[in-house]
Amino acid sequence: MKKKTVIISHPTGNVNVREVADALAIAGILEKFYTCIAVFQNTFLYLLSKYGPLKEFRRRSFPSKLKPFTCTRPFLELGRMASQKLGYQNALKHEKGMFCIDKIYIDLDSGVSKKLKNNSAVYAYEDGAFESFKRARSNGIICLYDLPTGYWRAHTKFLEKERIERPEWATTFTSFKDSDFKLKRKDKELSMADAIFVASNFTKKTLELFPGQLAPIHIVPYGFPEVYRNRKYEDIANRKLKLLFVGGLSQSKGIANLFEAVNYLGDRIELTIVGRKVVQGCIPLEKELKKHNWIPSLPNDQILSLMRTQDVFVFPSLFEGYGLVIAEAMSQGTPVITTTRTCGIDFIKNGENGWLIEPGDTQELVKIIEHILAYPEIVPQVGKAAIDTAAESPFSLYGKKMVEIINEILK
Repeated sequence: MKKKTVIISHPTGNVNVREVADALAIAGILEKFYTCIAVFQNTFLYLLSKYGPLKEFRRRSFPSKLKPFTCTRPFLELGRMASQKLGYQNALKHEKGMFCIDKIYIDLDSGVSKKLKNNSAVYAYEDGAFESFKRARSNGIICLYDLPTGYWRAHTKFLEKERIERPEWATTFTSFKDSDFKLKRKDKELSMADAIFVASNFTKKTLELFPGQLAPIHIVPYGFPEVYRNRKYEDIANRKLKLLFVGGLSQSKGIANLFEAVNYLGDRIELTIVGRKVVQGCIPLEKELKKHNWIPSLPNDQILSLMRTQDVFVFPSLFEGYGLVIAEAMSQGTPVITTTRTCGIDFIKNGENGWLIEPGDTQELVKIIEHILAYPEIVPQVGKAAIDTAAESPFSLYGKKMVEIINEILK
């Protein structure tokens, strides 16, 4: 009997993708891993990535065990990275730019589809699965689909009112720019899937709006990075409370609500923001960034280090398939305030190991921060409870659980 194997593809290979690919390799069922750029330790590119602008390549580092399985398609992604550095916005224009992320997903998907022959299954992600699945279905290959964000129809339902009521922030809702072609492509990918993987209960719930029958949906949470047990908590009784936000600078992340809360609380707060602008020229965003500590981008290890220096992590997202930064902050012992439309609903117990608010509720956000200011001893209490929660579900469990389910599907 022919050995059953899986091909997995993703343009950038973020941490959850790497965990799945790594687990498949360990289980002996990984056929190939397709991505745009891959850097492996002790290679020439890895050594070069220590310096200057090439440091960006460190974000594309993968475990050495994946090297024999990895195939790259770098041209368009290199163009995108260069365009970002040089400020060539036309090249990055949504769906139209020569090096836009949409074309990169489609290009990799097309390339992978041509490689499918006698494999057992192909595992692909939203916006990068259509051609692969179409070819797979004609060849009797199982289609495994990963939806890392919430379903687009739910996004429209939940955020359309917000976009209308905050016209000054409307340009930051970039997903509303998706063409009918792109949206139909998303639905076709879902309809061709033999199994669907999501990381949170919220994401699964958004799929209730899909207008048709779907394959079985498997909820497999990503888990937490390695916990930091040596966290030191500074006395905050006689200084400003240090708040941190990490994410794309869009109102879909609730950043306007965060700014409103901080402006109300005044000089009792020190806010640090890490994230790139999703669009240029958003006037209220530009105004607010000048008031606070803004860092456009940081490598992941530096983000984790920064989290350990902050009192509270605030992620008031209005629509989030997961929100890995929530898990990262908790693993570092930084208490989190987030909303019920994130992964927070799956493992945060309100007031015990973090706080949950309704999306868009600035008053509730202010109320929780004022409570922390009034009772600063709650920061280490909640922070330590967050570490305990994170320690129960390490990221390695995510890969193992994924392999268990995939093996069952392949039987």
